[in-house]
Amino acid sequence: MADAAGRLAFLDGFRGVALVFMVVNHTARWWMDGRMTWPRYRLIWITLTVAAPTFLFLVGFCLPLAVRGGESLGTLLRKFGPRGARIFACGLLLNLLVLPDEPILAGGVLQTIGLAIIAMAPALWLLQYRAGPAALLVLAVAGYVSFVLAFPHLEAFVGRHPMVGLVLLYDFPPWPWLSLVLIGLVLGWHWLQTYRRSPEAGARWLLALTGVGVALLVAFVVYDWWAVTPVRLGLSRDFLLNRHRTPRGASLFWVFGLLFVGLGASYWVMEARRLRLRWLVILGQTALFLYFVHQVIALMLVNHWLGWRFNQWPRFWLANAVFVLALVGLGWAWREARPRLRTWLTRWSPFVRTSPTGSAS
Repeated sequence: MADAAGRLAFLDGFRGVALVFMVVNHTARWWMDGRMTWPRYRLIWITLTVAAPTFLFLVGFCLPLAVRGGESLGTLLRKFGPRGARIFACGLLLNLLVLPDEPILAGGVLQTIGLAIIAMAPALWLLQYRAGPAALLVLAVAGYVSFVLAFPHLEAFVGRHPMVGLVLLYDFPPWPWLSLVLIGLVLGWHWLQTYRRSPEAGARWLLALTGVGVALLVAFVVYDWWAVTPVRLGLSRDFLLNRHRTPRGASLFWVFGLLFVGLGASYWVMEARRLRLRWLVILGQTALFLYFVHQVIALMLVNHWLGWRFNQWPRFWLANAVFVLALVGLGWAWREARPRLRTWLTRWSPFVRTSPTGSAS
């Protein structure tokens, strides 16, 4: 189910799901106070392991949709470089407005996404060669493995150089999270080649990927049962650097299982069953704008200025439902106003161009 611009609704819908999980992750930390209960702790961990990995994975998975194939490296860099730079700048602006206690250059999800879009330009160019996909997968695995091996040294480095650590190794840093983007890129490229030959073959490809995802989730549960993992849904099982997690061991089964199952489920619901979840599509199409705005509202307005708290679960979920509905409205308004705003901006700014994916971010 593609629209006039060639967008695939299930990818926008899956991105919209990730945004909802991101919103709940932030409100669970900012709209509740007092004692950290186990339900709240598990909610934070689950939403964290769904939201940001999905955003990063979809960066890679969707980029092949924006190219025809055969472009030169220079063309790809000119196409994706400005887009990545703008998203990186949005991350710095978010630090300035929402996180004034941290350095403006501190890393964040938006900075990693911006760098990933730029870094994926040469990766897209390499996909034109027969050995390109395999080489990129090897590079992705090597990037993660090198992080695992270097982790004890990185802990020490961050302890000695905390400011540098906040810039280079904070939140979801490029190393090792660009590995996830690379895997998404290769899988997205393979799926697109199959889908262009036959939508039915593309559906079977996603069905097979969903089967792999289910197997990974089963492996995650079986491992925890076998190893008698004390805290199965929690940060203690992962690498912790600068108070932020990177999946380790069986957590990789969990993260990739959710990604593959989520991708297949989104396709089945929105393409095979043709359920037009327009509100999710709006959230997905305006995800960059809403990622920025929802933090200003949730942290600065509700938490700091108004001082509201929703410590009882019924009030918490009702507040989140109202908040998501408001974000859908804001996303719709932004999507409608953005073309006119872009037309106005292009009259004086050479850096504003149409997104290479056609996204209303």
